[in-house]
Amino acid sequence: MYNVINLPYPYYALEPIIDEKTVNIHYNKHHKKYMENLNKLTNSTIPLNQIPKRIDEFPINKRGEILYNAGGVLNHNLYFQSLNPNPSLPKGKLLTKINETFGNFENFKTNFITKAKLLKGSGYTFLVSDNKGNLQIINMPNQETPLSYNLTPLFNIDLWEHAYYLKYQNNKDEYLQNIWSKTSFDNASKIYELLI
Repeated sequence: MYNVINLPYPYYALEPIIDEKTVNIHYNKHHKKYMENLNKLTNSTIPLNQIPKRIDEFPINKRGEILYNAGGVLNHNLYFQSLNPNPSLPKGKLLTKINETFGNFENFKTNFITKAKLLKGSGYTFLVSDNKGNLQIINMPNQETPLSYNLTPLFNIDLWEHAYYLKYQNNKDEYLQNIWSKTSFDNASKIYELLI
């Protein structure tokens, strides 16, 4: 059985940037639905983060749905860990690599927002690392995960409309600007430390 992460803060904790109702619906309806669907599709003991790399071990007629729902759990798990009422900047090796790759954190943030604005339809913008520790900002449509491309996701922002629509309606740009006051790179920094 696969599980979603426990939400690391109360539903209201991201106010006023993301409202309590949005977080509640997003976590309890959307996020948990992917987990429920995945558990109905398979009773596999393959670790969740290995599913995209080992998808050929599943029946071919279920692979698309398994990948979609596994991505939904993985991507949302990372998204909720990329936010926090007490924002934090990258540190350690991740900060060093961000500065090396983008010049500084502000340049990284500008690049991230620019990339996110290019995403068509639903999906996520990710900060990812390859197996040599090189960083990239990439867009993934729908519930695709960078793990399918041998990239390690470190941080993401959910750009499906359900992530922001109750507060921002169709103003995705405002959401992309405001969300940085609630972003946390603690999880990303830990993941990167283990990679390098």
